[in-house]
Amino acid sequence: MEFKLALTHDSEIPLYRQVFAQIASKIRSGELARGERLPATRELAGQLGLNRTTISAAYEMLEAEGLIAGQVGRGSFVTGERTSGVVDWGALLERTETPLASLSGGFGKDVISFVMSRPSRALFPLDEVRATCATVLARADLADILQLGSPSGYEPLRRHLLEEARRQDLASPGDDLIITNGCQQALDLIGRVLLRPGDTVAVEDPVYTGLKNLLGGMDARLVGIPVGAEGLDVAHLERVLERERPRFLVVTSNFQNPTGATMPLAARLGLLEAAGAAGVPVVENDAYGELRYSGAPLPAIKQLDHHGGTVLLRSFSKVSFPGLRVGWAVGPKPLMDRLRQAKEAADLHTDQLSQAVLLEFAESGRLEAHRARVLAAGAERLAATLDACRQYLPPGTRWTRPEGGMNVWVRLPEPLDAGELLSRAQKEGVAYLPSRYFTVSRLEPGALRLSFAGLPPDQIRAGIAILGRIVSGEIEATSRSFEPVPAMV
Repeated sequence: MEFKLALTHDSEIPLYRQVFAQIASKIRSGELARGERLPATRELAGQLGLNRTTISAAYEMLEAEGLIAGQVGRGSFVTGERTSGVVDWGALLERTETPLASLSGGFGKDVISFVMSRPSRALFPLDEVRATCATVLARADLADILQLGSPSGYEPLRRHLLEEARRQDLASPGDDLIITNGCQQALDLIGRVLLRPGDTVAVEDPVYTGLKNLLGGMDARLVGIPVGAEGLDVAHLERVLERERPRFLVVTSNFQNPTGATMPLAARLGLLEAAGAAGVPVVENDAYGELRYSGAPLPAIKQLDHHGGTVLLRSFSKVSFPGLRVGWAVGPKPLMDRLRQAKEAADLHTDQLSQAVLLEFAESGRLEAHRARVLAAGAERLAATLDACRQYLPPGTRWTRPEGGMNVWVRLPEPLDAGELLSRAQKEGVAYLPSRYFTVSRLEPGALRLSFAGLPPDQIRAGIAILGRIVSGEIEATSRSFEPVPAMV
């Protein structure tokens, strides 16, 4: 079947999203009837001159919307249709983000999963947490803690964080601080306050999936700035700021997710100069900055900004317990006031009990002791990851070498496709995220993220050994397929 789509290769909208949107439109209009079989991913990729990963990503989105269903051994068939008198939930809930449900969890114990960027539960000091909770529960003001609180957060913790921010020159006299339900809620509130549908936001490319999906759900137009070994490409950013005038820029200054890259001081200063000249606010998402295992720490972009154009986001999630969901934003008071109003409209206030527990955990000295254990374990796990990459991944493979954080970005030799290899890797007991989940506009088919912090070193080595064996086998199979055919005589 000839399947024609009108794709724009120089558009800021990724090709897989264009394919998804156009096929979805054909299904909803009735041009593609219920029960009709779509071309196989390899077939459609060949027709359109695209990578098979691009088509696979589009089909995943169509299946997540309930518009198509895959049948093992037969292909993908249209299931969506408009029926009179029936609510079309697929159309009402249409979204642009890539679904992550199939890869975000649910693996058996035998699968070595590099999928989730999170701390190891084995490091949680459960006895210390129980003792901390007992202290809070025995307090005379427990009833006040359990009462409805301020949308700004639990006031004793808010004061503690603001005083610490001022001590580190992270908060100027004109700044304020609001506690949020992790950095993700802070990003959501900033989007609610600053964005209108169709507004442009400058982001890193590749970028953290949670941010990509969040802004896409707000109908923002994302413009990707390439991320290299030294973080965001400032020269490219300058051109985007001049041409696009985005509403704001989001940047991860330390141990960027997914690449692990850290911006050097010169790049941070260059970014501030470019953003200041364009009058564009900078949102510095520093969720990983506390996880430095080696090398000298760098000043936050917020510390370097003397003109009030930067908002800093931080969190307890990566260095302590992500289940408690406590983060914060510090920035200009007018913006914090608007975020507070948006937060009150969304959830009234953030859970005060978890904040009181974290404050007690910090003031008792237990947080710093736990952080020391986390840093020691993180250093060991990062070293195991880099050593295993050197030992097991075949020649031609490249990977980042961060000094901290939770992620290493791997680029397989061309023409390998990390997305196509994923199903084989899962069958052999290894899971990871291929690049398509992080792509804004420049897909690297051979790239993938290894999130190592949640795994012990022996599992890290075993998982990368399996991955290396799969990649080497694919390279060998690919080279055989390109061998010249002997002449028939």
